[in-house]
Amino acid sequence: MRKYLAEMVGTMVLVLMGCGSAVFAGNVADTVGAGVGTLGVAFAFGLSVVAMAYTIGNISGCHINPAITLGVYLSKRMNGKDAAMYMLFQVIGAIIGSAILYALVNTGAHNGPTATGSNTFDNGEMLQAFIAEMVFTFIFVLVVLGSTDEKRGAGSLAGLAIGLTLVLVHIVCIPITGTSVNPARSIAPALFEGGQALSQLWLFIVAPLIGAALSAWVWKVIDKE
Repeated sequence: MRKYLAEMVGTMVLVLMGCGSAVFAGNVADTVGAGVGTLGVAFAFGLSVVAMAYTIGNISGCHINPAITLGVYLSKRMNGKDAAMYMLFQVIGAIIGSAILYALVNTGAHNGPTATGSNTFDNGEMLQAFIAEMVFTFIFVLVVLGSTDEKRGAGSLAGLAIGLTLVLVHIVCIPITGTSVNPARSIAPALFEGGQALSQLWLFIVAPLIGAALSAWVWKVIDKE
């Protein structure tokens, strides 16, 4: 149970800090995080991962992302029960983080383009959004699998490598979808926002999971002796 609770807390922090940067540090504009800019939001997500990696990494591995958990499971580094429970508690943690943001917004004001930091794409851009979420999740999870590998991994620097990769992914993907690469991070804000965010949620679940599955397969191929 300790590791499940760790995943819940870690995902809560990721959503609260990452989505919170878009909600409170932005201003009324068409671009997520216009106030702090793309870099500001990107670093908020990346630094959240770094902080949690060195906080709960030794407890749960700090997946805080169902796509990472799927990649780890398909790489045969964890069993099915743990994978399912990780995903469940990640979504619960994300909902708690979004609930805190919702409460903050409704007891004051926010400057961002959305009140939840939800992921969406414009009409006619579904294919672009799908490709982006799939490819960038593939890259992100591949880095996770490589940097945490027992033999070839980055050891104590893995958390930093993973966090900086998430920053890099956000820099490119924010203008396209606001960047998810994490189904839990998308599910929770969409539940509170509804509308377009909820109707498009399927893409932010399916595309990242496909990307994660591809990364697990590729890592198996390139990791062979």
